[in-house]
Amino acid sequence: MSTDALDPVIHAPARLRIVATLAALPDGDTLSFTRLQDILDLTPGNLITHLRKLEDAGYLTSETTGNGRASRTSIALTRQGRAALDAYTDALRDLLSGL
Repeated sequence: MSTDALDPVIHAPARLRIVATLAALPDGDTLSFTRLQDILDLTPGNLITHLRKLEDAGYLTSETTGNGRASRTSIALTRQGRAALDAYTDALRDLLSGL
């Protein structure tokens, strides 16, 4: 098995941590941007960059409500994102089983 089977969108450590954290939630649940930032100990700019890449891939959704300081961004893993994490996990297990 080659490392080509490892999804490069998920493979980046911060993005893997984001997807794994969201996958731990029950299907359909969300985390606020600030809560996810606190859990992962990422800067706002770093988190935004990784969230955009995951959202562009269709792996998560985000919804912002309110304006200015009262705004809240909720983030959730999509079914496609959950399937991508499952495929990534399977590929990593296959890779490691060859050791």
